[in-house]
Amino acid sequence: MPGPSGISRVNAEGRDTHLPPHIADLFPDSFQESELGLIPKGWTVKNIDDMTRCVGGATPDTKNPNYWEDGKNHFATPGDMSLLKSPILLSTNRCITDDGVNKISSRILPVGTVLLSSRAPIGFLAITEIPVSINQGIIAMICDKGIPNYYVLFWAKANMAKIIGNASGTIFQEISIQYFRAMKILVPSSALLEMFVLQLEPIYANLVNNLRESEFLSNIRKTLLPKLISGEIRVPEAEKFIAGSSKINEER
Repeated sequence: MPGPSGISRVNAEGRDTHLPPHIADLFPDSFQESELGLIPKGWTVKNIDDMTRCVGGATPDTKNPNYWEDGKNHFATPGDMSLLKSPILLSTNRCITDDGVNKISSRILPVGTVLLSSRAPIGFLAITEIPVSINQGIIAMICDKGIPNYYVLFWAKANMAKIIGNASGTIFQEISIQYFRAMKILVPSSALLEMFVLQLEPIYANLVNNLRESEFLSNIRKTLLPKLISGEIRVPEAEKFIAGSSKINEER
């Protein structure tokens, strides 16, 4: 299947796109000049910071317990992102207090924010499914300017070689947020973006549900297996525990 611009080229050549007609018709059949070269007619080229709010993070003083002790606010690092099997962030290794959050200019980011690890190393991507604060090794793209986070995620993945290629640093490579904000993103028509979300949203929701279920089952196993092996509990007790935990998980 060709990419978006490729589909427009197929339309222009009168060939079969192998897409349903109501979707294929959303792609222009002609092109126009832009700073990125030829792009489908009617589409625009914007800075990523024009289409999202790009913000960075920080790490509150780790020696100050007021920022960390009994913290309830999720705090993401590139290390958390490196462990993901799918680009969806459901939890973090550490949490910070409200005082800790207040030490970070970007504060708490909303669910649906796209995260990019900007150093150590560059290139991990995720969409947040929890409110989260971030450290200085992450650039966050808050998608509240009309372009869907799914599109932003795929744009970042498709342009990762360019992102990494413009990194700098003597100790370790890092992409600066100033450079990143000026990166160009190709913006299709609003009708095509709406159709993109319509097609992708149920797939994404199913993926999130499956990951949550997998995480829930993994936590149950970690809790029950040592108790079963030691004889602390028996199978009937374990079954009751699982049933109760499942009900709580469904209510969430």
